[in-house]
Amino acid sequence: MRLSVLCVLALISVARAQAPDLHLRGDRFAPLTYSTMTPEQKTLTDHLLSGERHTTDGPFNVLLRSPEMGDLAQKLGAQIRFHSSLPDKLRELAIITTGRYWNAQYEWYAHKRLALQAGVSQATVDAIAAGKRPPSMSADEAIVYDFCAELLNTRQVSDAAFNAAKTRLGERGVVDLMGVVGYYHLVSMILNVDRYPLPQGATPELKPIAQLGR
Repeated sequence: MRLSVLCVLALISVARAQAPDLHLRGDRFAPLTYSTMTPEQKTLTDHLLSGERHTTDGPFNVLLRSPEMGDLAQKLGAQIRFHSSLPDKLRELAIITTGRYWNAQYEWYAHKRLALQAGVSQATVDAIAAGKRPPSMSADEAIVYDFCAELLNTRQVSDAAFNAAKTRLGERGVVDLMGVVGYYHLVSMILNVDRYPLPQGATPELKPIAQLGR
């Protein structure tokens, strides 16, 4: 009997050791733990950790509440973020522009760093943070920013903005750019609804704006 109890305790210990420490965060949606997840939630978590993100940060604590939708969303997000036809710099520029539109503090916190690493200048980042059109952008950056700002502010894109993007990026590039804006709409909505917390020691950088600078 004692041996059986020891075996059970040993198995529990092994299971706990194998359960990933997810460091999930949330406000309105309480952080989940791997040991209490449903099989579908564990599948989404496993896909996140074994994929190109290697993290469950951001919207995924919320998306775990609808794990089938969440798994489809993370696959779309991985395609948009890691396999887009857009160069890293232009993709990250579109992401921070969308996050700024939503005043999404965590999205800005996470992708501001990535945008700078991808080659977006500090001056451009600072201007977007202030709600202004960056004054000194490359031709490609200006095309992407103007397309995104026009789409987000007016919910339409003029012929001039469309043709400039199509000429520079190709039809696939235009579609991939819309995909970035659309996906990070979803992400920003989730983060704002949850009031997703910034990491300890980080402070919100964005103030509300009526629209993006144009």
